[in-house]
Amino acid sequence: MPTATSSHRLSRQDLSPWRPGSSATPLPSFSTSTMSGELPPSINIEEPRWDQSTFTGRANHFFTVTDPRNILLSDAQLEHAGRVVRDYRQGIVPPGLTENELWRAKYIYDSAFHPDTGEKMILIGRMSAQVPMNMTITGCMMTFYRTTPAVVFWQWVNQSFNAVVNYTNRSGDAPLTVNELATAYVSATSGAVATALGLNALTKRVSPLLGRFVPFAAVAAANCINIPLMRQRELKVGIPVTDEEGTRLGESAHAARQAIAQVVVSRVLMAVPGMGIPPFIMNALEKKASLKRFPWMSAPIQVGLVGFCLVFATPLCCALFPQKSSMSVTSLEAELQAELRETRPDLRRVYFNKGL
Repeated sequence: MPTATSSHRLSRQDLSPWRPGSSATPLPSFSTSTMSGELPPSINIEEPRWDQSTFTGRANHFFTVTDPRNILLSDAQLEHAGRVVRDYRQGIVPPGLTENELWRAKYIYDSAFHPDTGEKMILIGRMSAQVPMNMTITGCMMTFYRTTPAVVFWQWVNQSFNAVVNYTNRSGDAPLTVNELATAYVSATSGAVATALGLNALTKRVSPLLGRFVPFAAVAAANCINIPLMRQRELKVGIPVTDEEGTRLGESAHAARQAIAQVVVSRVLMAVPGMGIPPFIMNALEKKASLKRFPWMSAPIQVGLVGFCLVFATPLCCALFPQKSSMSVTSLEAELQAELRETRPDLRRVYFNKGL
């Protein structure tokens, strides 16, 4: 194993998302040492830092994963964090690296690279982009919902963004074809627009407050269409399932169904605070003289309210189900069950990445 020739300490400037300007100067190049440094070799960075069997642990994990400041990191900072993580996995550690700095590097790396494929994710598809992107799009959907052109435009924008997010955060490593991507995108957009326009027509005779909930109904309907279609290949060929130690056992479409159902529930509930609370506030504010005098303030106020809700709703709803989900071996396909009975007769549960 290589020995150290010089010593550099991993600084917060290198790994901190609130110092993106630091990329103007080159990141330090680390020499390597064996695992005899400050860090013990027993830190399991293949799992999240917090206990994922509890909601609190999962919430702490996702507050870190969805931190919007991570989208400000430069490519150099991302690659540097990835190098620290890969080196540690191989038993190599920069001199002076602390446990907190290692975990910071791990979460920076995880914020930008897919856990199954290892590829760098599209910027707006990363979970750290969810709050700034969704607060803007959702705020505009809820402000401009009265006319048909506005409904069509903002539902199209939202479903285009959702398509990128769903593809970026898919589970497994099975690629989608261009036709499958196009089918999912067109179907979800059509479903969202049809739901919004249909409900707009129905709510013209009722309270204006009810009309403000039309965008939420459209988003919920679209999520039920978009996510399964965008991940349809997983339903056909399955997603990787492993034992508790991470040894790959095969692919399961049954596991894919459970994973996708959990993601749909999380995504719909994620939209509830941001699309359920602001309508009441905006309905009251629009009766005030100040907003009547300055109607242009409606959109930024709505965007701000949605953003505040999403800062909390996004990580908390992601935490509803464990990222590393599991299911009983008896719930798998008959062929896979038979294979596991022969090779792993003692195995009771299998594990899989449910996606986000």
